[in-house]
Amino acid sequence: MSENQDHYENVEETTSVWAILSLISGIANYVGLWFIGAIVAIVTGYVAKNEIEKSNGKIGGMGLAKAGLILGWVGIAVSVLMTCLIILVAIGVLGGSIALCGPFSDMINQIPWN
Repeated sequence: MSENQDHYENVEETTSVWAILSLISGIANYVGLWFIGAIVAIVTGYVAKNEIEKSNGKIGGMGLAKAGLILGWVGIAVSVLMTCLIILVAIGVLGGSIALCGPFSDMINQIPWN
């Protein structure tokens, strides 16, 4: 052996726990933890990205963190759309029942159907 040989350390890359949590909570958002899972996925995803960037290659899992972030943001969008849909359906049901009980129902009853 020569003295000029470089000694390389065998450093294993570990996966960020935050990235794993982000992906799990992003999936859980669609399984049963609606909206809460999305928020947890977004928060842990950004924490994981920050941790991975500061580790200088010692910690991996950027793909898991990005997947958790995407699932989280899509989950937030779906939750907002579903909330708007529920509100619109409730307004439609209430508005329809009120309209059929008032003067509008009298006007409908006066229409000759034969």
